Amino acid sequence: MTTRTQTGFTAIDLDLYAKAFQLLDPAPEPAAPAPVPVVLAAAPPVHRTGPVEKTLTDALAFLDTRGWAKHRLIHPEGARCSIGALRAAAGTRNTAYRDAGNLLLAEARRQHGKQWEAIPAWNDHHTGAQVRGVWEAAIQRAHHLNI
Repeated sequence: MTTRTQTGFTAIDLDLYAKAFQLLDPAPEPAAPAPVPVVLAAAPPVHRTGPVEKTLTDALAFLDTRGWAKHRLIHPEGARCSIGALRAAAGTRNTAYRDAGNLLLAEARRQHGKQWEAIPAWNDHHTGAQVRGVWEAAIQRAHHLNI
């Protein structure tokens, strides 16, 4: 004996049923990612050329434009020795002039030996390339020291 029971229900659309179930009981939304802290990098320090660096740089520029000389402070054609270029760049024998001269002499001694007592003697016993190398190193050192 087979008995059929009729329920009167319509067939269920399983996809529709799943969608309705989701609407009634939604899954929790994923948590928003934690905000990434924004670290504002400090602006790099601005280098301000110090008086010693400026004096050395101006003096080397003078040598580049007017020429470099040995055995005399000022050549008749305008070239100068290292001391002459320092004097022209500084304008007066001020603190920057003295400090630039001391730094230049210290670099000359570091590169060419401690026997040099003064810039003129060192200047007169070296080639233009050697003298220029000392000038460039002295400028870099003044820049690094921020003087």
